[in-house]
Amino acid sequence: QVQLVESGGGLVQAGDSLRLSCAASGRTFSSYAMGWFRQAPGKEREFVTAIDWSGGDTYYADSVKDRFTISRDNAKNTMYLQMNSLKPEDTAVYYCAADSIIGRTPKTWDYWGQGTQVTVSS
Repeated sequence: QVQLVESGGGLVQAGDSLRLSCAASGRTFSSYAMGWFRQAPGKEREFVTAIDWSGGDTYYADSVKDRFTISRDNAKNTMYLQMNSLKPEDTAVYYCAADSIIGRTPKTWDYWGQGTQVTVSS
């Protein structure tokens, strides 16, 4: 069992940057792959990015590639999402997730945070 808490969301303007954090507690953080998903109003939850347990392999949705960077600090039990060049279409609730394997569909992931709102104004 692992508990996840996101932070760092907010209201920014297009072109700005924001960094989200996901703090984990419970079982050994470093044994889990971690991911970020997002859900905009009226839309399904979608994959954003994921990172393996060591931080050595990362995966990105095409829509955020070259703008977003995922990272993790296993010593701090924390994962990060650096978001640059934000666009209005990035507006969504962002969720962090944990599991033993990486998948691009939400049902792959067993553990979820409560989400943090990111709003990008034009």
